[in-house]
Amino acid sequence: MPNAKVLESKKAVVAALEDQLKSAQSGVLVDYSGITVEQDTELRNIARQAGVSYAVVKNTMVRRALDDAGLSALDDVLHGNTSLATGTEDPIAPIKVIADYAKKMGDDKFHIKAAFMEGKVLSDAEIAQMSTLSSKKDLQAQVMGTLLAPISSLAAVIAAIAESKGGSAEEAPAAE
Repeated sequence: MPNAKVLESKKAVVAALEDQLKSAQSGVLVDYSGITVEQDTELRNIARQAGVSYAVVKNTMVRRALDDAGLSALDDVLHGNTSLATGTEDPIAPIKVIADYAKKMGDDKFHIKAAFMEGKVLSDAEIAQMSTLSSKKDLQAQVMGTLLAPISSLAAVIAAIAESKGGSAEEAPAAE
């Protein structure tokens, strides 16, 4: 029978994992068995810069947390060495960071076991597709650039018309 103090600390870890899973927009379970400590440290730094939480987890504890968070479909992959990457800000970030690192390391050393997004377990094809997407910030910048392009073009046309009429865009009378 486990010590009551140990049992309480394990319950606290499971509760923290459950909160992390429930607040995450997406997450990835990884088999990290072939990487070195230096490579793991590098991955942690990359993840931190991308706003991704990455940690090694005990299968039994994460299984309980996944079940409590409604993600029991991921229980089948919880064997061997497991780490968990989650993201609360950008749903693409954990998948992209881990997939890019898996490509760099090779599938024999580091590979994705499973992933979820907004409470739904992703297939391997969906994971591959998500890993090729740009980050949320990049997508927002692309949308803003697309929205600003017509306005910039209009300003350039108005300036060209004003200059061709012998004035400048700054001297053009305001519309009434």
